[in-house]
Amino acid sequence: MSTYKERRTEQQLREEIIRVCQLIWQRGWVAASAGNVSARLSENRVLTTPSGFSKGLLKPEQLIIVDMEGKKIPSYDAASRDLRPTSEMPLHLEVYRQRADVGAVVHAHPPISIALSIADIPLARCLLPEVVVTLGTIPFTRYATPSTPEGAAAVRELITNHDALVLRRHGTVTVGRSPLDAYFKLETVEHSAEVTLIVRQLGRSNPIAPDEVRKLIALRRQMGLALPGEEEDFCTQCGVCDLAPMR
Repeated sequence: MSTYKERRTEQQLREEIIRVCQLIWQRGWVAASAGNVSARLSENRVLTTPSGFSKGLLKPEQLIIVDMEGKKIPSYDAASRDLRPTSEMPLHLEVYRQRADVGAVVHAHPPISIALSIADIPLARCLLPEVVVTLGTIPFTRYATPSTPEGAAAVRELITNHDALVLRRHGTVTVGRSPLDAYFKLETVEHSAEVTLIVRQLGRSNPIAPDEVRKLIALRRQMGLALPGEEEDFCTQCGVCDLAPMR
């Protein structure tokens, strides 16, 4: 797994994070001060949204820089001087520790994904070919109390070989090379959730046939999108066929 290399200036990342915050707010995937977005500035510094702010009203200068222990790096900008990092900072930092290739993390509260996790209707089943190819499986984590170390522990168990997770009863975590990349994966997750819900309402299931899943996994690997160890998870997470691990 390659290490993420910074390609944007700090100001560019600030503006991109704000754009993502506005998008998730406009889509109704966060409410009040919920949700958080971060980006890796360097090996030891992370740019993050502050605690207690609507994501639709944030400004670039209000974003905060922390070290890899979550300690705020002092700022001379009056707009962020007295602000605190998001309470979910341990979750974000755990992702960066586990995935050197990740440049950004988006944590949102998309309603349908959360509802399916409460109803225990999995998103990991292979229903949509584009999801299998571009995102792989989308597992549910075990339940964890929000804004506590439990969240980081729950993410740690799965993030090494998944780019998208649903935190049971709480929200989603998506990762990417940039804030927008992580956001687009969030769009894919909630779209998959909408389709899954409609299929259930229609009284159907009809997952992709095992032979076709094999083709999609091979295509994902050829495109350089596969993560270490994920192919074995297609069978254990999906649970609709006995797809043997491919070597």
